[in-house]
Amino acid sequence: MVMRGKKVKVLIVDDSASVRQTLSAILESDPEIEVIGVASDPFVAARRLAEAMPDVITLDVEMPRMDGITFLKKLMSQRPIPVVMCSSLVEAGSQTLQQALEAGAVDIILKPSVGVAEHLAEAKIHICDAVKAAAKARLGANRGRVVVVSHQPEKKLSADVMLPPPPSRAMAKTTETVVCIGASTGGTESLREVLQALPADPPGIVIVQHMPEKFTTSFAARLNSLCAMEVKEAEDGDAVLRGRVLIAPGNRHTVLERSGARYHVSVKDGPLVSRHRPSVDVLFRSAAAAAGSNAIGVIMTGMGDDGAHGMQEMKQAGAFTIAQDEATSIVFGMPKEAIARGCVDRVLPLQSIASGILHAAARRS
Repeated sequence: MVMRGKKVKVLIVDDSASVRQTLSAILESDPEIEVIGVASDPFVAARRLAEAMPDVITLDVEMPRMDGITFLKKLMSQRPIPVVMCSSLVEAGSQTLQQALEAGAVDIILKPSVGVAEHLAEAKIHICDAVKAAAKARLGANRGRVVVVSHQPEKKLSADVMLPPPPSRAMAKTTETVVCIGASTGGTESLREVLQALPADPPGIVIVQHMPEKFTTSFAARLNSLCAMEVKEAEDGDAVLRGRVLIAPGNRHTVLERSGARYHVSVKDGPLVSRHRPSVDVLFRSAAAAAGSNAIGVIMTGMGDDGAHGMQEMKQAGAFTIAQDEATSIVFGMPKEAIARGCVDRVLPLQSIASGILHAAARRS
C-alpha cells in the first residue's frame, strides 16, 4: 500500500533508451512521482521487480524477447500492479492496445516526442496524471491503496474557454431525451459493460472517455461490434439519434448542440479543459445549455474532477444525474467530486447504470 503523502514509485519498461530518458525526466518533474528504476525489456523488468516493488509500471507494447501484452498478462496473473501502457499508437497498433486494456492495463499514454513547448507541456500533464491515477486504481489485491494527489502546478482551465455558462433557468421538456456520459481511468471496460446492457434503441448517447487521439476510432469500432446499438467516433455535425452512441474523438472537444427539436454534435479544437481534451465538463456544459431537462448525465470512474462542475450545471438546468458508486469505480475521483457538489440524483453500481438510464429516460418520456 502507498502510504499517505508518499511519492508514487514508478518502473519504466521500454526498449528505447531515449524514451526511458524522456519519460524519466517528465515523471521526475512531478514532485509526487519517483522513478525507482528503468528496464529495457520484461526480463530486465522482472529483475527490477525482485529488487523493489513499484506502485505503477509504464510498459511499452513492442519490445524484444517478450512483447508488452504477454508480460502484462503474466504480471496480472501473478502479482497485479497498476500498468499504464506507453505506445507510439500508430493506427495499426490500436487493436493491440485494446487487448492491453482487456488484459488489465489501467490506462494508455502516448510516447512523448520532441516538439513545440506547448505539446511537451500537454504531454507532461497527460503522462503524470495517468500515472497518478493508476496508483489509485483498485486492482483486486491492491484495493484500498491510498495516494494523495494535490499538487497541480499547471493552470487548470474551465469550460469557460470553450463555452459560455448555460442559462440559469431550467429548460422545459420539449425534445427526446439525450444521454451524456463522462469517464476516465477504468472507463473503457466500464463503458462496454454499460452499453452492452442497453437495448438496440436507447436514447441518443454522447460519451467523453479520456483517451489518446486515434485510439477512440478503434475503441468505438470495438464497441460497435459488441453492442446492440450503433457506436461510432463522433464527427462534426453527426446527429444524436435514438439507437446511436457517439464517442468523442481523442484530442478534440465534443459539444452537444440543438437545432429545433433535434440534436447534433460539434467537434472542436481548443485548450485542455480540466486538464483534458476532450473534456467531460465541456460536454456536460453544452448539454445543460442545449438540452436542459431533456438530458441525463452520467459520470463514471476516473481521477480528478472533470465533469463535476458540468454535472452541477446539468442538474441546475433540470437534467437527471447519475454517478457510479465507489465500490465499482476503478478510481473514485470524478464521481466523488460530483457527489460532493450535491448534484447527483442517483449513485449506482456499475451493473445498475444501464437500467438507471432507461428508468430515467422512461420517466422523462
